Amino acid sequence: MLILAFETSAKAASVALHDGKKLLGESYQNTGLTHSQTLMVMAEDLLKQCGYSPDAVTHVAVAAGPGSFTGVRIGVAAAKGFAWGAQLPLYGVSTLDAMCRQMMLNGFAVCGCMDARRNQVYNGIFRCGANGWERITEDRAIAVEDLKMDLENIGPCILVGDGAQLVYHSLQMDNLILPPEQCCQQRASGVAMVAAEQIAAGLPGDAEALQPNYLRLSQAEREKIERMQK
Repeated sequence: MLILAFETSAKAASVALHDGKKLLGESYQNTGLTHSQTLMVMAEDLLKQCGYSPDAVTHVAVAAGPGSFTGVRIGVAAAKGFAWGAQLPLYGVSTLDAMCRQMMLNGFAVCGCMDARRNQVYNGIFRCGANGWERITEDRAIAVEDLKMDLENIGPCILVGDGAQLVYHSLQMDNLILPPEQCCQQRASGVAMVAAEQIAAGLPGDAEALQPNYLRLSQAEREKIERMQK
């Protein structure tokens, strides 16, 4: 098994290779260049550096949202193009689940927070406990202040994502833990990890059916609706 995973849901872009048991390699870039400029070049270079040809890839995975509308769209399009061209199964992974997996510590909750503007975050809360990895909330767009009730009685909770600092400084709760910036960002390695679990569970990967999960309308769509309602 060789999983090629893409992550483009925020400002940084990354690509990872995973053999179903361990991470083989990862390329990460946060230089301000557009994902359409960097993503496939990163994938080609990573495969070459790890000693594989594109033909060796058996599964494709992508962060399907939530996140930046443009970023998610580019990542999903790239993953679909690669999967369709090689007739490979494609697995769409929750951006929030994938980023939180990277902070799996027994007994800790992990709260994924992506800045959704207007003092909101895209959010999902998870926990690593006796029963393994557990999802506590569904992925959602939520006001930062409304998160407080969910986090009050959850115990020690690690914040990750580009909205982690916003939540940490806005709520100022004693149980919240803010890791260093380099530990907070979305990475393709997390996408590959979740996809490996889906594959092991026998779930199908359907490139044609996969759609981005934006959670809410884009600003342009919201403004169009507002104009129509006037």
